[in-house]
Amino acid sequence: MIAMYEESESEEMYLKTYRHGSEVLIAVCDCEILGKTFIEGHLHLEVSREFFGEDKATPSDVKAALSIATMANFMGCRSVEHAISLGYVERENVISINGVLYAQMVRM
Repeated sequence: MIAMYEESESEEMYLKTYRHGSEVLIAVCDCEILGKTFIEGHLHLEVSREFFGEDKATPSDVKAALSIATMANFMGCRSVEHAISLGYVERENVISINGVLYAQMVRM
């Protein structure tokens, strides 16, 4: 049986927005993995404060940021599941590194 993700506004994530010309990149990660590094085989992902920021956001905040994003990075099970639930990421395009989900989105 697969557990279903249930969104709660109390489940904050870290959110950082980058703007360069007409491009808008957002970086979203689960709070509990900020500052950690995940390595599995040749994959190495650092969930740095510098990239993901220190500003907490609700799922509604993330949804609003995604509405204008041209690119996005999601790190963590809640963040990725939220992106899937909103239709920005397809489950088959998600990777797992040491059990932690990671996905990217590009709007063309």
